[in-house]
Amino acid sequence: MRILLCTGNAGKVAELLALMPPGMEVISLAEAGLAADLPETGDTLIANALQKARFAHARTGLTCLADDTGLEVAALDGAPGVHSARYAGEDKDAAANVRKLLGALQGVVDRRACFRTVMAWVAADEERTFEGTVEGIITHAPRGEGGFGYDPVFQPLGEAHTFAEMDLRAKNALSHRARAMHAVQAFLSDRSAVR
Repeated sequence: MRILLCTGNAGKVAELLALMPPGMEVISLAEAGLAADLPETGDTLIANALQKARFAHARTGLTCLADDTGLEVAALDGAPGVHSARYAGEDKDAAANVRKLLGALQGVVDRRACFRTVMAWVAADEERTFEGTVEGIITHAPRGEGGFGYDPVFQPLGEAHTFAEMDLRAKNALSHRARAMHAVQAFLSDRSAVR
């Protein structure tokens, strides 16, 4: 099966490629002749994931898999949420996003947060969405050099390290994106069994 992975984010690509089931031929946006920054103007993660996958499918005819991820912080009423990538501005500066988040939480005791990923599957014959979440806390300062985005300040519950302090295998064992991809894998397995 050929699938177009609808993200230009190199960190997401690495994580998703490691989670793809065997026998899946993955095509990048560049290989499909599409820009790395697909439209995402929705007001929910589901809307954005579907918008990106539908946009790419309409232009290529390929089966498309897109995701949208948000960091939801309890003390900030769920912000930055759907605006996570652009929290500090339209240029999607991860370091600036982290600085803004830590500034907003300065002096805040309740540091509970949830990473949420929605994956959208758009094919000629159907559309589906899948969700994965992981609960954690926001640390007081960045830790670790790996990962991307908010990984240096997100520490999953029950873990001693932030996502940025974990290698890819450790992160993929429990991340929100991995959990959403496991749901995609289960869907593909069921789909194959029926056909």
